[in-house]
Amino acid sequence: MIQGTYYKEWSRMLGRDMEFKVYGHAGTPVLALPARGGRFYDWENNGMPDAIAPLLNEGKVQLFCADSIDAESLLAGDTAPRRRAEIQEKYFNYLTSELAPRILTLNGAKKDTLLWAVGVDTGAYQAVNCRLRRPEVFAGAIGLSGLYDVRRFLGNAVDDLVLRNAPLAYLAEDGLVDTKLLAKAEENALLLCAGQGSYEGDALVDTQAMADALTDCGLPVHLEVWGSDVSHDWYWWGKELNLFAARVFG
Repeated sequence: MIQGTYYKEWSRMLGRDMEFKVYGHAGTPVLALPARGGRFYDWENNGMPDAIAPLLNEGKVQLFCADSIDAESLLAGDTAPRRRAEIQEKYFNYLTSELAPRILTLNGAKKDTLLWAVGVDTGAYQAVNCRLRRPEVFAGAIGLSGLYDVRRFLGNAVDDLVLRNAPLAYLAEDGLVDTKLLAKAEENALLLCAGQGSYEGDALVDTQAMADALTDCGLPVHLEVWGSDVSHDWYWWGKELNLFAARVFG
């Protein structure tokens, strides 16, 4: 089993300690986001670092597994949508403006190094949101069984903060993302995957909608829809990550 290094550091943006764990010693820095309501240790507990062990051991990838605060944002159903959006925006800023620079420092990255992001379930949404909104920080993203229609969590995107965190909505608006910069990327800068098996219904619909929205904007995207045996669980996400990580970082 791949061993990770544990960190617990104060986040000024969130006003609390945030935990994360690092796997590997060198290579492309990759921010990993958990499923809805998940924790930073879910990746290790479900064998995800082991799924890309050769890349980690060879120094081609360094994996940084972040924590979520979904209970206060996406999943805080008893809180007003505006408040949920405010917390989500703070979390986005934590990931992109606070944790990302810290990752580059721990990685010993050269100047102008860009990160990648990868996530499962709502973590896929977070990863793709990072890539689309901050392409000067994130070179690409891998979304596995992603839930990208945030209306189910944050309500209608007429609110400006909800819109800012709703990729299916903001891609249709002019000026909210740097489409010129994003359009220059290779197809594999955004890889989306979903299965057709158990509990993949929402993810399959959302993943196809995300791919369509990107294509409609002229942005490169690679979509794969796996078979009817591919369910919404870590077993399959590990297989998908193994394949896509080898393709991108191998």
